[in-house]
Amino acid sequence: MTGRAEQSPLRPSERGFVIVAVLWLLAALAALAVIFSLYLSNSARALALNDTALEAEALVSAGVELTAYQLQLSGEDSRPSSGAFHTQLNGSELAVSFISETARIDLNAAPKELLAGLLLSLGAQDENAKEFADRIIAWRTRPTTENAGYEDALYRAAGRSYSPRQAPFAHVNELGLVLGIPPALVERALPYLTVFSGASGVDALTAPPEVIAALPGMTPLTLKQFLSERAMLPNDAAAVAAALGDAKASATDQKSPAYRLQVRVRFANGREAGSEVVISVRDREEPYRVLSWRDDLPARWRAPARL
Repeated sequence: MTGRAEQSPLRPSERGFVIVAVLWLLAALAALAVIFSLYLSNSARALALNDTALEAEALVSAGVELTAYQLQLSGEDSRPSSGAFHTQLNGSELAVSFISETARIDLNAAPKELLAGLLLSLGAQDENAKEFADRIIAWRTRPTTENAGYEDALYRAAGRSYSPRQAPFAHVNELGLVLGIPPALVERALPYLTVFSGASGVDALTAPPEVIAALPGMTPLTLKQFLSERAMLPNDAAAVAAALGDAKASATDQKSPAYRLQVRVRFANGREAGSEVVISVRDREEPYRVLSWRDDLPARWRAPARL
């Protein structure tokens, strides 16, 4: 009768191998635990950021709604050209300022002289400014039988892989595609341009100084005097025209339903966010329509005074 063979004890080298293997397993488990912990932390952080973004979007939407409501209450004929208000919602502060798009030059409606005046005031040479204005008008205008193919040929000769739209600008950034205009000049001009007002002139009472300087017939002396008196001028076309003198032709009292809103949010934890929204104020069935929305506005908090 044979007995069970006795198991021989592990040799020291074998015991060492087992210990190393166990240590590797423990290290791998610890690494997995660290990775899982980091994943949970990053997920929580991402969820928190997403919640903040959603809250900011909701607050900006509320600011847009409140602005549209104010403008609707004023009535089409008596809507203010600009304004601001400050309120609190859900523990956060909301600051909104709004201004009519007629404070900007409309790329699709402005005459050549006004477009050239803006480019000239921003640093272009006189002849270049006129040439650039011609190209802008050609970009937005359907060709006639007499000049069909002329603009296309210019772009091909310049090595461009595209032709001019020959239809209204869809966005102000399209200006960068217009033949010949330097990118630096385009960047300087964009803050003073729009495609939403539909007006051939500008509202001189709300337009920035750079736009007032672009008005055909404007002189440095008239500009300085007008800007110093503007705050005291009545909202009256005759008074504005008298103050502008020879530059009055491009000033307009035409109303536009389009308004540009600067909406700034400050949360209870001190974080800030800013958005720029362009809306068109409509009728009671559709109080407003969003034309443009940009969320990367620098959030420099300024609470405007109440109206």
